[in-house]
Amino acid sequence: MRPQPLIVVSDVEASRRWYQRLLGLRGCHGGAQYEQLVSKGQLVLQLHSFDAAHHHGPIANRDDKPYGNGVLLWFEVDDFDAVMERAAQMGVHVVMPKHRNPPDGNGGPNHWECWMRDPDGYVLVVASPYGTADGNWRPGPRLFGD
Repeated sequence: MRPQPLIVVSDVEASRRWYQRLLGLRGCHGGAQYEQLVSKGQLVLQLHSFDAAHHHGPIANRDDKPYGNGVLLWFEVDDFDAVMERAAQMGVHVVMPKHRNPPDGNGGPNHWECWMRDPDGYVLVVASPYGTADGNWRPGPRLFGD
């Protein structure tokens, strides 16, 4: 199973460019109403226009804000520092600047995170891989027998 999140955005093409620049994703569908963003050949994120009903009808109401309340778009990236540089160059709205998780001590994911907002206000978290921050990382037990 692979998650394939879809978010509804005000301007698909502008959001595509924003996510491509920040995260280095590539568009593989194209269009003003719908886009698929991929990394290393895998679908990472889908963008859908508020105004496109297609065969399923509208997906979201433009007036129901904040968009994605309670949902975080979480991206583990291998090039965390480069993403942070691009975010600074782009003037991305940072909700929680770069920090270690957990904040101190050992254990936990022992990675770096930065929380920010995309052009529509969705919260996304960019994180380095587990064990890549300062500290000693111990992997936890595998869940659900996976």
